[in-house]
Amino acid sequence: MPRVSEEHLERRRRQILDAARACFIRKGIHETSMQDVFAASGLSAGAVYRYYKSKSDIIEAVASTVVGDLLTFFADLARRDPLLPLDVMVEELATKVVSLSGEDGPLRLAPQAWGLAMHDEQLGRYIRESIEAMRETWMFYAGRLVDAGLLPPETDVEAVAKTLFGLMPGFVLQRLVMGDVTPEILRSGIRSLSRDSTLTLLA
Repeated sequence: MPRVSEEHLERRRRQILDAARACFIRKGIHETSMQDVFAASGLSAGAVYRYYKSKSDIIEAVASTVVGDLLTFFADLARRDPLLPLDVMVEELATKVVSLSGEDGPLRLAPQAWGLAMHDEQLGRYIRESIEAMRETWMFYAGRLVDAGLLPPETDVEAVAKTLFGLMPGFVLQRLVMGDVTPEILRSGIRSLSRDSTLTLLA
């Protein structure tokens, strides 16, 4: 029997994930059944289960396709020379997020995945690892700001990283639910909050 090529296997994986993502966006992750995925992909249950053992495996695989791309993009931003100012960094990252959260964008699934991760151990582990990777990149970037003299030498870069990480989930939620926030608005807000006077009001 001829050996199945890696290219063929990858096409099948993509076929399954594209079908699953379309179902998740249309019906919601929780409401989508494996039967829905079988029907949308045009594959039998056995064919799908050959690649993914469970719905959680499929959710994680769908998430990883976008998270991996976003992490790579973000890491490149953090390493860019010359060093990006914070407001530009935030705007660039938010622009990437917008490109992934359109009508059929995979980031539209993010809030659902965050909720499921609270109760699904496997997915929760993956989400935690993704958050840690994002925070480590923010920490690296904050360290560069310190080295450049743009933050004080005694800056707690871990605290900065955890604070800056919180911007993007809030941006995603506002973008998806309210629809009235843009990367430019986020940049403007960062510039306003970065003024020294906002830090000395209670001094």
